[in-house]
Amino acid sequence: MSMTPENARSSAVVELVSCNLCGADDARLVFPSTIPYHLDGHWEPFRCTHAGYGEHLDIVQCRRCGLRYSNPRFTEREILARYAQVEDPTYLEQFPGRLLTFQRRLQHFERFAGAPTGRRLLDVGAYAGACVRVAGERGWDAFGLEPGRWAVAQAQRAGLDVRLGTLDSAPPDPGSVDVVTLWDVIEHFADPHAELCAIADALRPGGWVVVHTMDASSLFARLMGRRWPWLLEMHLYYFNRRTLTTMLEKAGFEVVHLFAEGRYLRLNYLVTRVEPYSRPVARLLAWVIAKLGIEERAVPVNFGDLMTVYARKRPDAAP
Repeated sequence: MSMTPENARSSAVVELVSCNLCGADDARLVFPSTIPYHLDGHWEPFRCTHAGYGEHLDIVQCRRCGLRYSNPRFTEREILARYAQVEDPTYLEQFPGRLLTFQRRLQHFERFAGAPTGRRLLDVGAYAGACVRVAGERGWDAFGLEPGRWAVAQAQRAGLDVRLGTLDSAPPDPGSVDVVTLWDVIEHFADPHAELCAIADALRPGGWVVVHTMDASSLFARLMGRRWPWLLEMHLYYFNRRTLTTMLEKAGFEVVHLFAEGRYLRLNYLVTRVEPYSRPVARLLAWVIAKLGIEERAVPVNFGDLMTVYARKRPDAAP
């Protein structure tokens, strides 16, 4: 059911959706919308480095299964249009920190899973190709899918196999992939269950999916409440360990390992993440790291509110 609320921008079309996990239409409001709509038809694309913390649509929680999601929300067509328009030079400035993050993440996965047969890896939502680059350097036959034209151009300019499209518009051949990675992606899908089913189709029997996303039930998320930094307009779903496990199982996977996992950020970029919460603190941090000359140093950041799941395609899952 589509609707245009009175406080929505003139060009916006949003829709009410059912729970993507259990299908129920029985949800309670958890965080009311905070987006300062303007009736000017102007939209800011969904940049990876977008700093609009605290700006989000209504976030509800299903009374039956506990899944949290934005509702009502923009239509899938509008969402994809906003990703297609993204240009994000700030991301390129932070590329070394992203590479370090993916080096550590893939190293951890390889230690856990061993050497999967075939070594064919698909990174969905590959953006400018940081994971594809690292995977290739580690001996994987890696490629990516990305809906953003600018990001794909950056990746291809660097010689990386990142293709413009989605699992729906450019699906891999059934059973052709050994590992699919979703780094900070599943929360952006309009229909995460359908996307996971498509991933199961692309994987060979026993293949792996690696999902990294926010944990809405983590201690940090609960302590922060409405000030949790991952409450963003572009995030459509807010999983916790139970709801993500249930959705993976429903799509034909067996969850093998689930754990909290952070990331590496350069200190000068970390300051920009602090600024929306406290400009004085951000200015003080910027002054200190400038005095020490460590603006470019990458540091591990883990508040326990980001989780990674390793799940294997069950033998009874198609194809």
